[in-house]
Amino acid sequence: MTRTTLFTPVLIGGAIILMLGFAVRASFGVFQIPIATEFGWPRAEFSLAIAIQNLAWGIGQPIFGALAERFGDRRAIVAGALMYAAGLILSAYATSPLQHQLLEVLVGFGIAGTGFGVILAVVGRAASDKNRSLALGIATAAGSAGQVFGAPVAEALLAVFPWQTVFLIFAGVVLASLFALPMLRAPARASRAELEESMGTVLIRAFKDPSYTLIFLGFFSCGYQLAFITAHFPAMVTEMCGAIDPTGPLAALGISSTSALGAIAISLIGLANIAGTITAGWLGNRWSKKYLLAWIYAARTVVAAVFILLPITPLSVMLFSLAMGALWLATVPLTSGLVAHIYGLRYMGTLYGFVFLSHQIGSFLGVWLGGKLYDIYGDYTLVWWVGVGVGAFSAIVHLPVRERPLMARTA
Repeated sequence: MTRTTLFTPVLIGGAIILMLGFAVRASFGVFQIPIATEFGWPRAEFSLAIAIQNLAWGIGQPIFGALAERFGDRRAIVAGALMYAAGLILSAYATSPLQHQLLEVLVGFGIAGTGFGVILAVVGRAASDKNRSLALGIATAAGSAGQVFGAPVAEALLAVFPWQTVFLIFAGVVLASLFALPMLRAPARASRAELEESMGTVLIRAFKDPSYTLIFLGFFSCGYQLAFITAHFPAMVTEMCGAIDPTGPLAALGISSTSALGAIAISLIGLANIAGTITAGWLGNRWSKKYLLAWIYAARTVVAAVFILLPITPLSVMLFSLAMGALWLATVPLTSGLVAHIYGLRYMGTLYGFVFLSHQIGSFLGVWLGGKLYDIYGDYTLVWWVGVGVGAFSAIVHLPVRERPLMARTA
């Protein structure tokens, strides 16, 4: 196996773990209505639980990145999977909003240990300079592959089992992902200078760099938009979309209700994102990552604005899902690749983890505001327009980023 091999065991194993973990994470929006209906809760209660999950994921990401770099990647992933499964199992027996909200801290930390921050750092170190951006894109796309089947599988299981049983099944799926762990043996690809520097030195240098702050701020809107759509779009489609024609093509495909369409919409986003993320990773090897990020955020802004301005119909839901899906996680290989390019590979997991915290602060606000403003106004229009605004902000804030490696700038 040469240094230029793309599909290494590390990439394949990391893709499997991301795919299964994100299949479960992407399904939480499907549980909004069943849980709220069973307990008679306002929409904001379970929305807050998902929001806390996203925030805990963000807080846990730099922690797990540092643990992986200190004690080993695989130990950090095992710890994350155990926390993820434990949170799901305990949530199955939770009967109050506070219980769900507290247990989602455990789930969020579990996602941090099995998600992008740790896995992409392993994949990035194992890849050659030539293939790194594309490898990160493929690993990220694996998360979208999980999203393709996660929400529809949850919807199908809910038709047979109570939501509590589905949570237990998903806990088993998370633990099963650990069978791919032996494949994650990544070499420490870093320069001699990077290996000799302490984590504190690298972190302080990055925190003092204005470009790192801009990348941090820019990732906020990505989290806001993605988490809001994942958590609320199925319910939004169920309640705000026009009726499905019983003689039309969707009904012929077995999509006879707007609730089923909402689950399929999340799946379509994931399907389109497989192509979009791999394409972004490929482009990141050839073009400026900061300008690609600016274009992606600008395109998201336009797509979201057009969707909410037009009547919400089954056709517009399908078209929006495909368009937004093509842009969905395309920011992840570019952002993680930008961090690795500017600040080096040695502490990529921790550095990307702090940037990802901004993403998850946005996720928290997107999910929580979605439920809160829904309870106040009875629909999602206002919180949607906030997402349009922060998307435009991110498109602008990436433009001043200095893409040259920091060590070369300071030499």
